[in-house]
Amino acid sequence: MASNFWEEVDSNVYIPACLESYTEPVQDRVYIMYHGTTKENAEKIRKEGFKASTKGMLGKGVYVSRDIQKAGRYPLDIDESQRYVLKILVNVGRVKKIDKQKHPMQKTWHDKGYDTAWVPPNCGMVPSGLEEDCVWDPRRIRVMEVMHPSSVLQIIHILFLPVFYYCESEPSFMC
Repeated sequence: MASNFWEEVDSNVYIPACLESYTEPVQDRVYIMYHGTTKENAEKIRKEGFKASTKGMLGKGVYVSRDIQKAGRYPLDIDESQRYVLKILVNVGRVKKIDKQKHPMQKTWHDKGYDTAWVPPNCGMVPSGLEEDCVWDPRRIRVMEVMHPSSVLQIIHILFLPVFYYCESEPSFMC
């Protein structure tokens, strides 16, 4: 991999991958993901970049998801109308699948040379059953857009209406 995580993306011919949350990410690809936060934190992240959390189910890192529903639930302790979602690009690097509680590498994946830990949906790790990723190095993440809760709810509503026949025939619709 190039020393610059973003060399390929900065080439102006790159199109980020749209990958459903149930599909295992491919090493060294860039994906559209989401991060739920408050308005204040969203603006701070936009200006200063992400800071890795020091704790969490997967240890240190920035917690994100390819599932906008997952991101739209955070922070858990505030009213839904106060939540904001960051649409981001993530260069996943080397990815380790963590698919069960007490996985031997649940908190040590980075020590073994991985850049991102991926928890697949419905594997018993997350109470909501939704996909989650933990990115060790915040420099692997770029903010594309800060989305207000009303926009997020509209996107979720559009994505999860009974139009899956349309989505299957037009995968880019989900991006």
